[in-house]
Amino acid sequence: MKTSILARAAAAILALALPASATAQAWPAKPLKIIVPYSPGGTTDLLARLVGAELAKRLGQPVVVENKPGANGMIGSDLVAKAPPDGYTMGIASPGSHAANQSLYKDIPYDTVKSFTPVTLAVSAPMLLVAHPSLGVSSVKELIAAAKAKPGTISYASGGSGSSQHLAMEYFKLMAGIDMNHVPYKGSAASYPDLLGGNVLTEIDVMPTALPPVKAGRLKGLATGSSKRLPMLPDLPTIAESGVPGYEYAAWYGFVAPANLPKDVLAKLNAEVVRALKLPEIAEKLSGAGVIVVAGTPEEFAEHIRTEMEKAAKVIKAANIKPD
Repeated sequence: MKTSILARAAAAILALALPASATAQAWPAKPLKIIVPYSPGGTTDLLARLVGAELAKRLGQPVVVENKPGANGMIGSDLVAKAPPDGYTMGIASPGSHAANQSLYKDIPYDTVKSFTPVTLAVSAPMLLVAHPSLGVSSVKELIAAAKAKPGTISYASGGSGSSQHLAMEYFKLMAGIDMNHVPYKGSAASYPDLLGGNVLTEIDVMPTALPPVKAGRLKGLATGSSKRLPMLPDLPTIAESGVPGYEYAAWYGFVAPANLPKDVLAKLNAEVVRALKLPEIAEKLSGAGVIVVAGTPEEFAEHIRTEMEKAAKVIKAANIKPD
């Protein structure tokens, strides 16, 4: 009798344990979601769709990309932070959503460090300083001279307060000792009609959006924000070698999941995303869009986010940046 009772108890315990074990082994057992906290058509959207398509092939489950723009990436990022930590939701992190916002806004709905599990830094996005031809400058030194001659009168565009474009230009202003007038837009793409029309005169932006009008002759490329000259623009100097020693600023994008993601699921997600990023066809498409594949460990990405938060905080404080 006792043996029978013990046998039934053991069977019950085993039955309870099996679903959890089976669930863990079966991941993924349903569609995955990648939330992009910005509008369709940009670099973050391209990154999510390229990687998402490859993950769908490898994992045998659909991968849905959802664009949830607004509040410098906070709306979409908050959805990621509040999603179940089961490996079925990831988001794209950027310098706005995961570096600047913590210092820029008082009522941010998530904690940049505690609310997320970093999966991998995906790409680095070199930036290009451009000017409208009507400004009459052909180099960084000429832009600095023009800004010093008329402090606060030269306008520059950005994708909004705390955006990569905004912080990159404020960092440039601080290091160059100049004053220019900030004109924020709802995303950098929205600034280009005015920039191309000469209503605003300069901007630092990522290559995918800044380089095409330079190649078309509609904007003047002055210098890159990278530490070294870029292979795609070998004749264009860096800002650092053009009169602002030590200047370096790049945008970046990576994948994050909700906090407390199980270690085994994180390991699988990291391995699959990194594998996708390093595929020649995906790396080539991203390179063609003007970004450089990085791909690494969750720990490396966590450290990168902390470093970028500190850098953004210093620029925001020094430049007294306020939300739009």
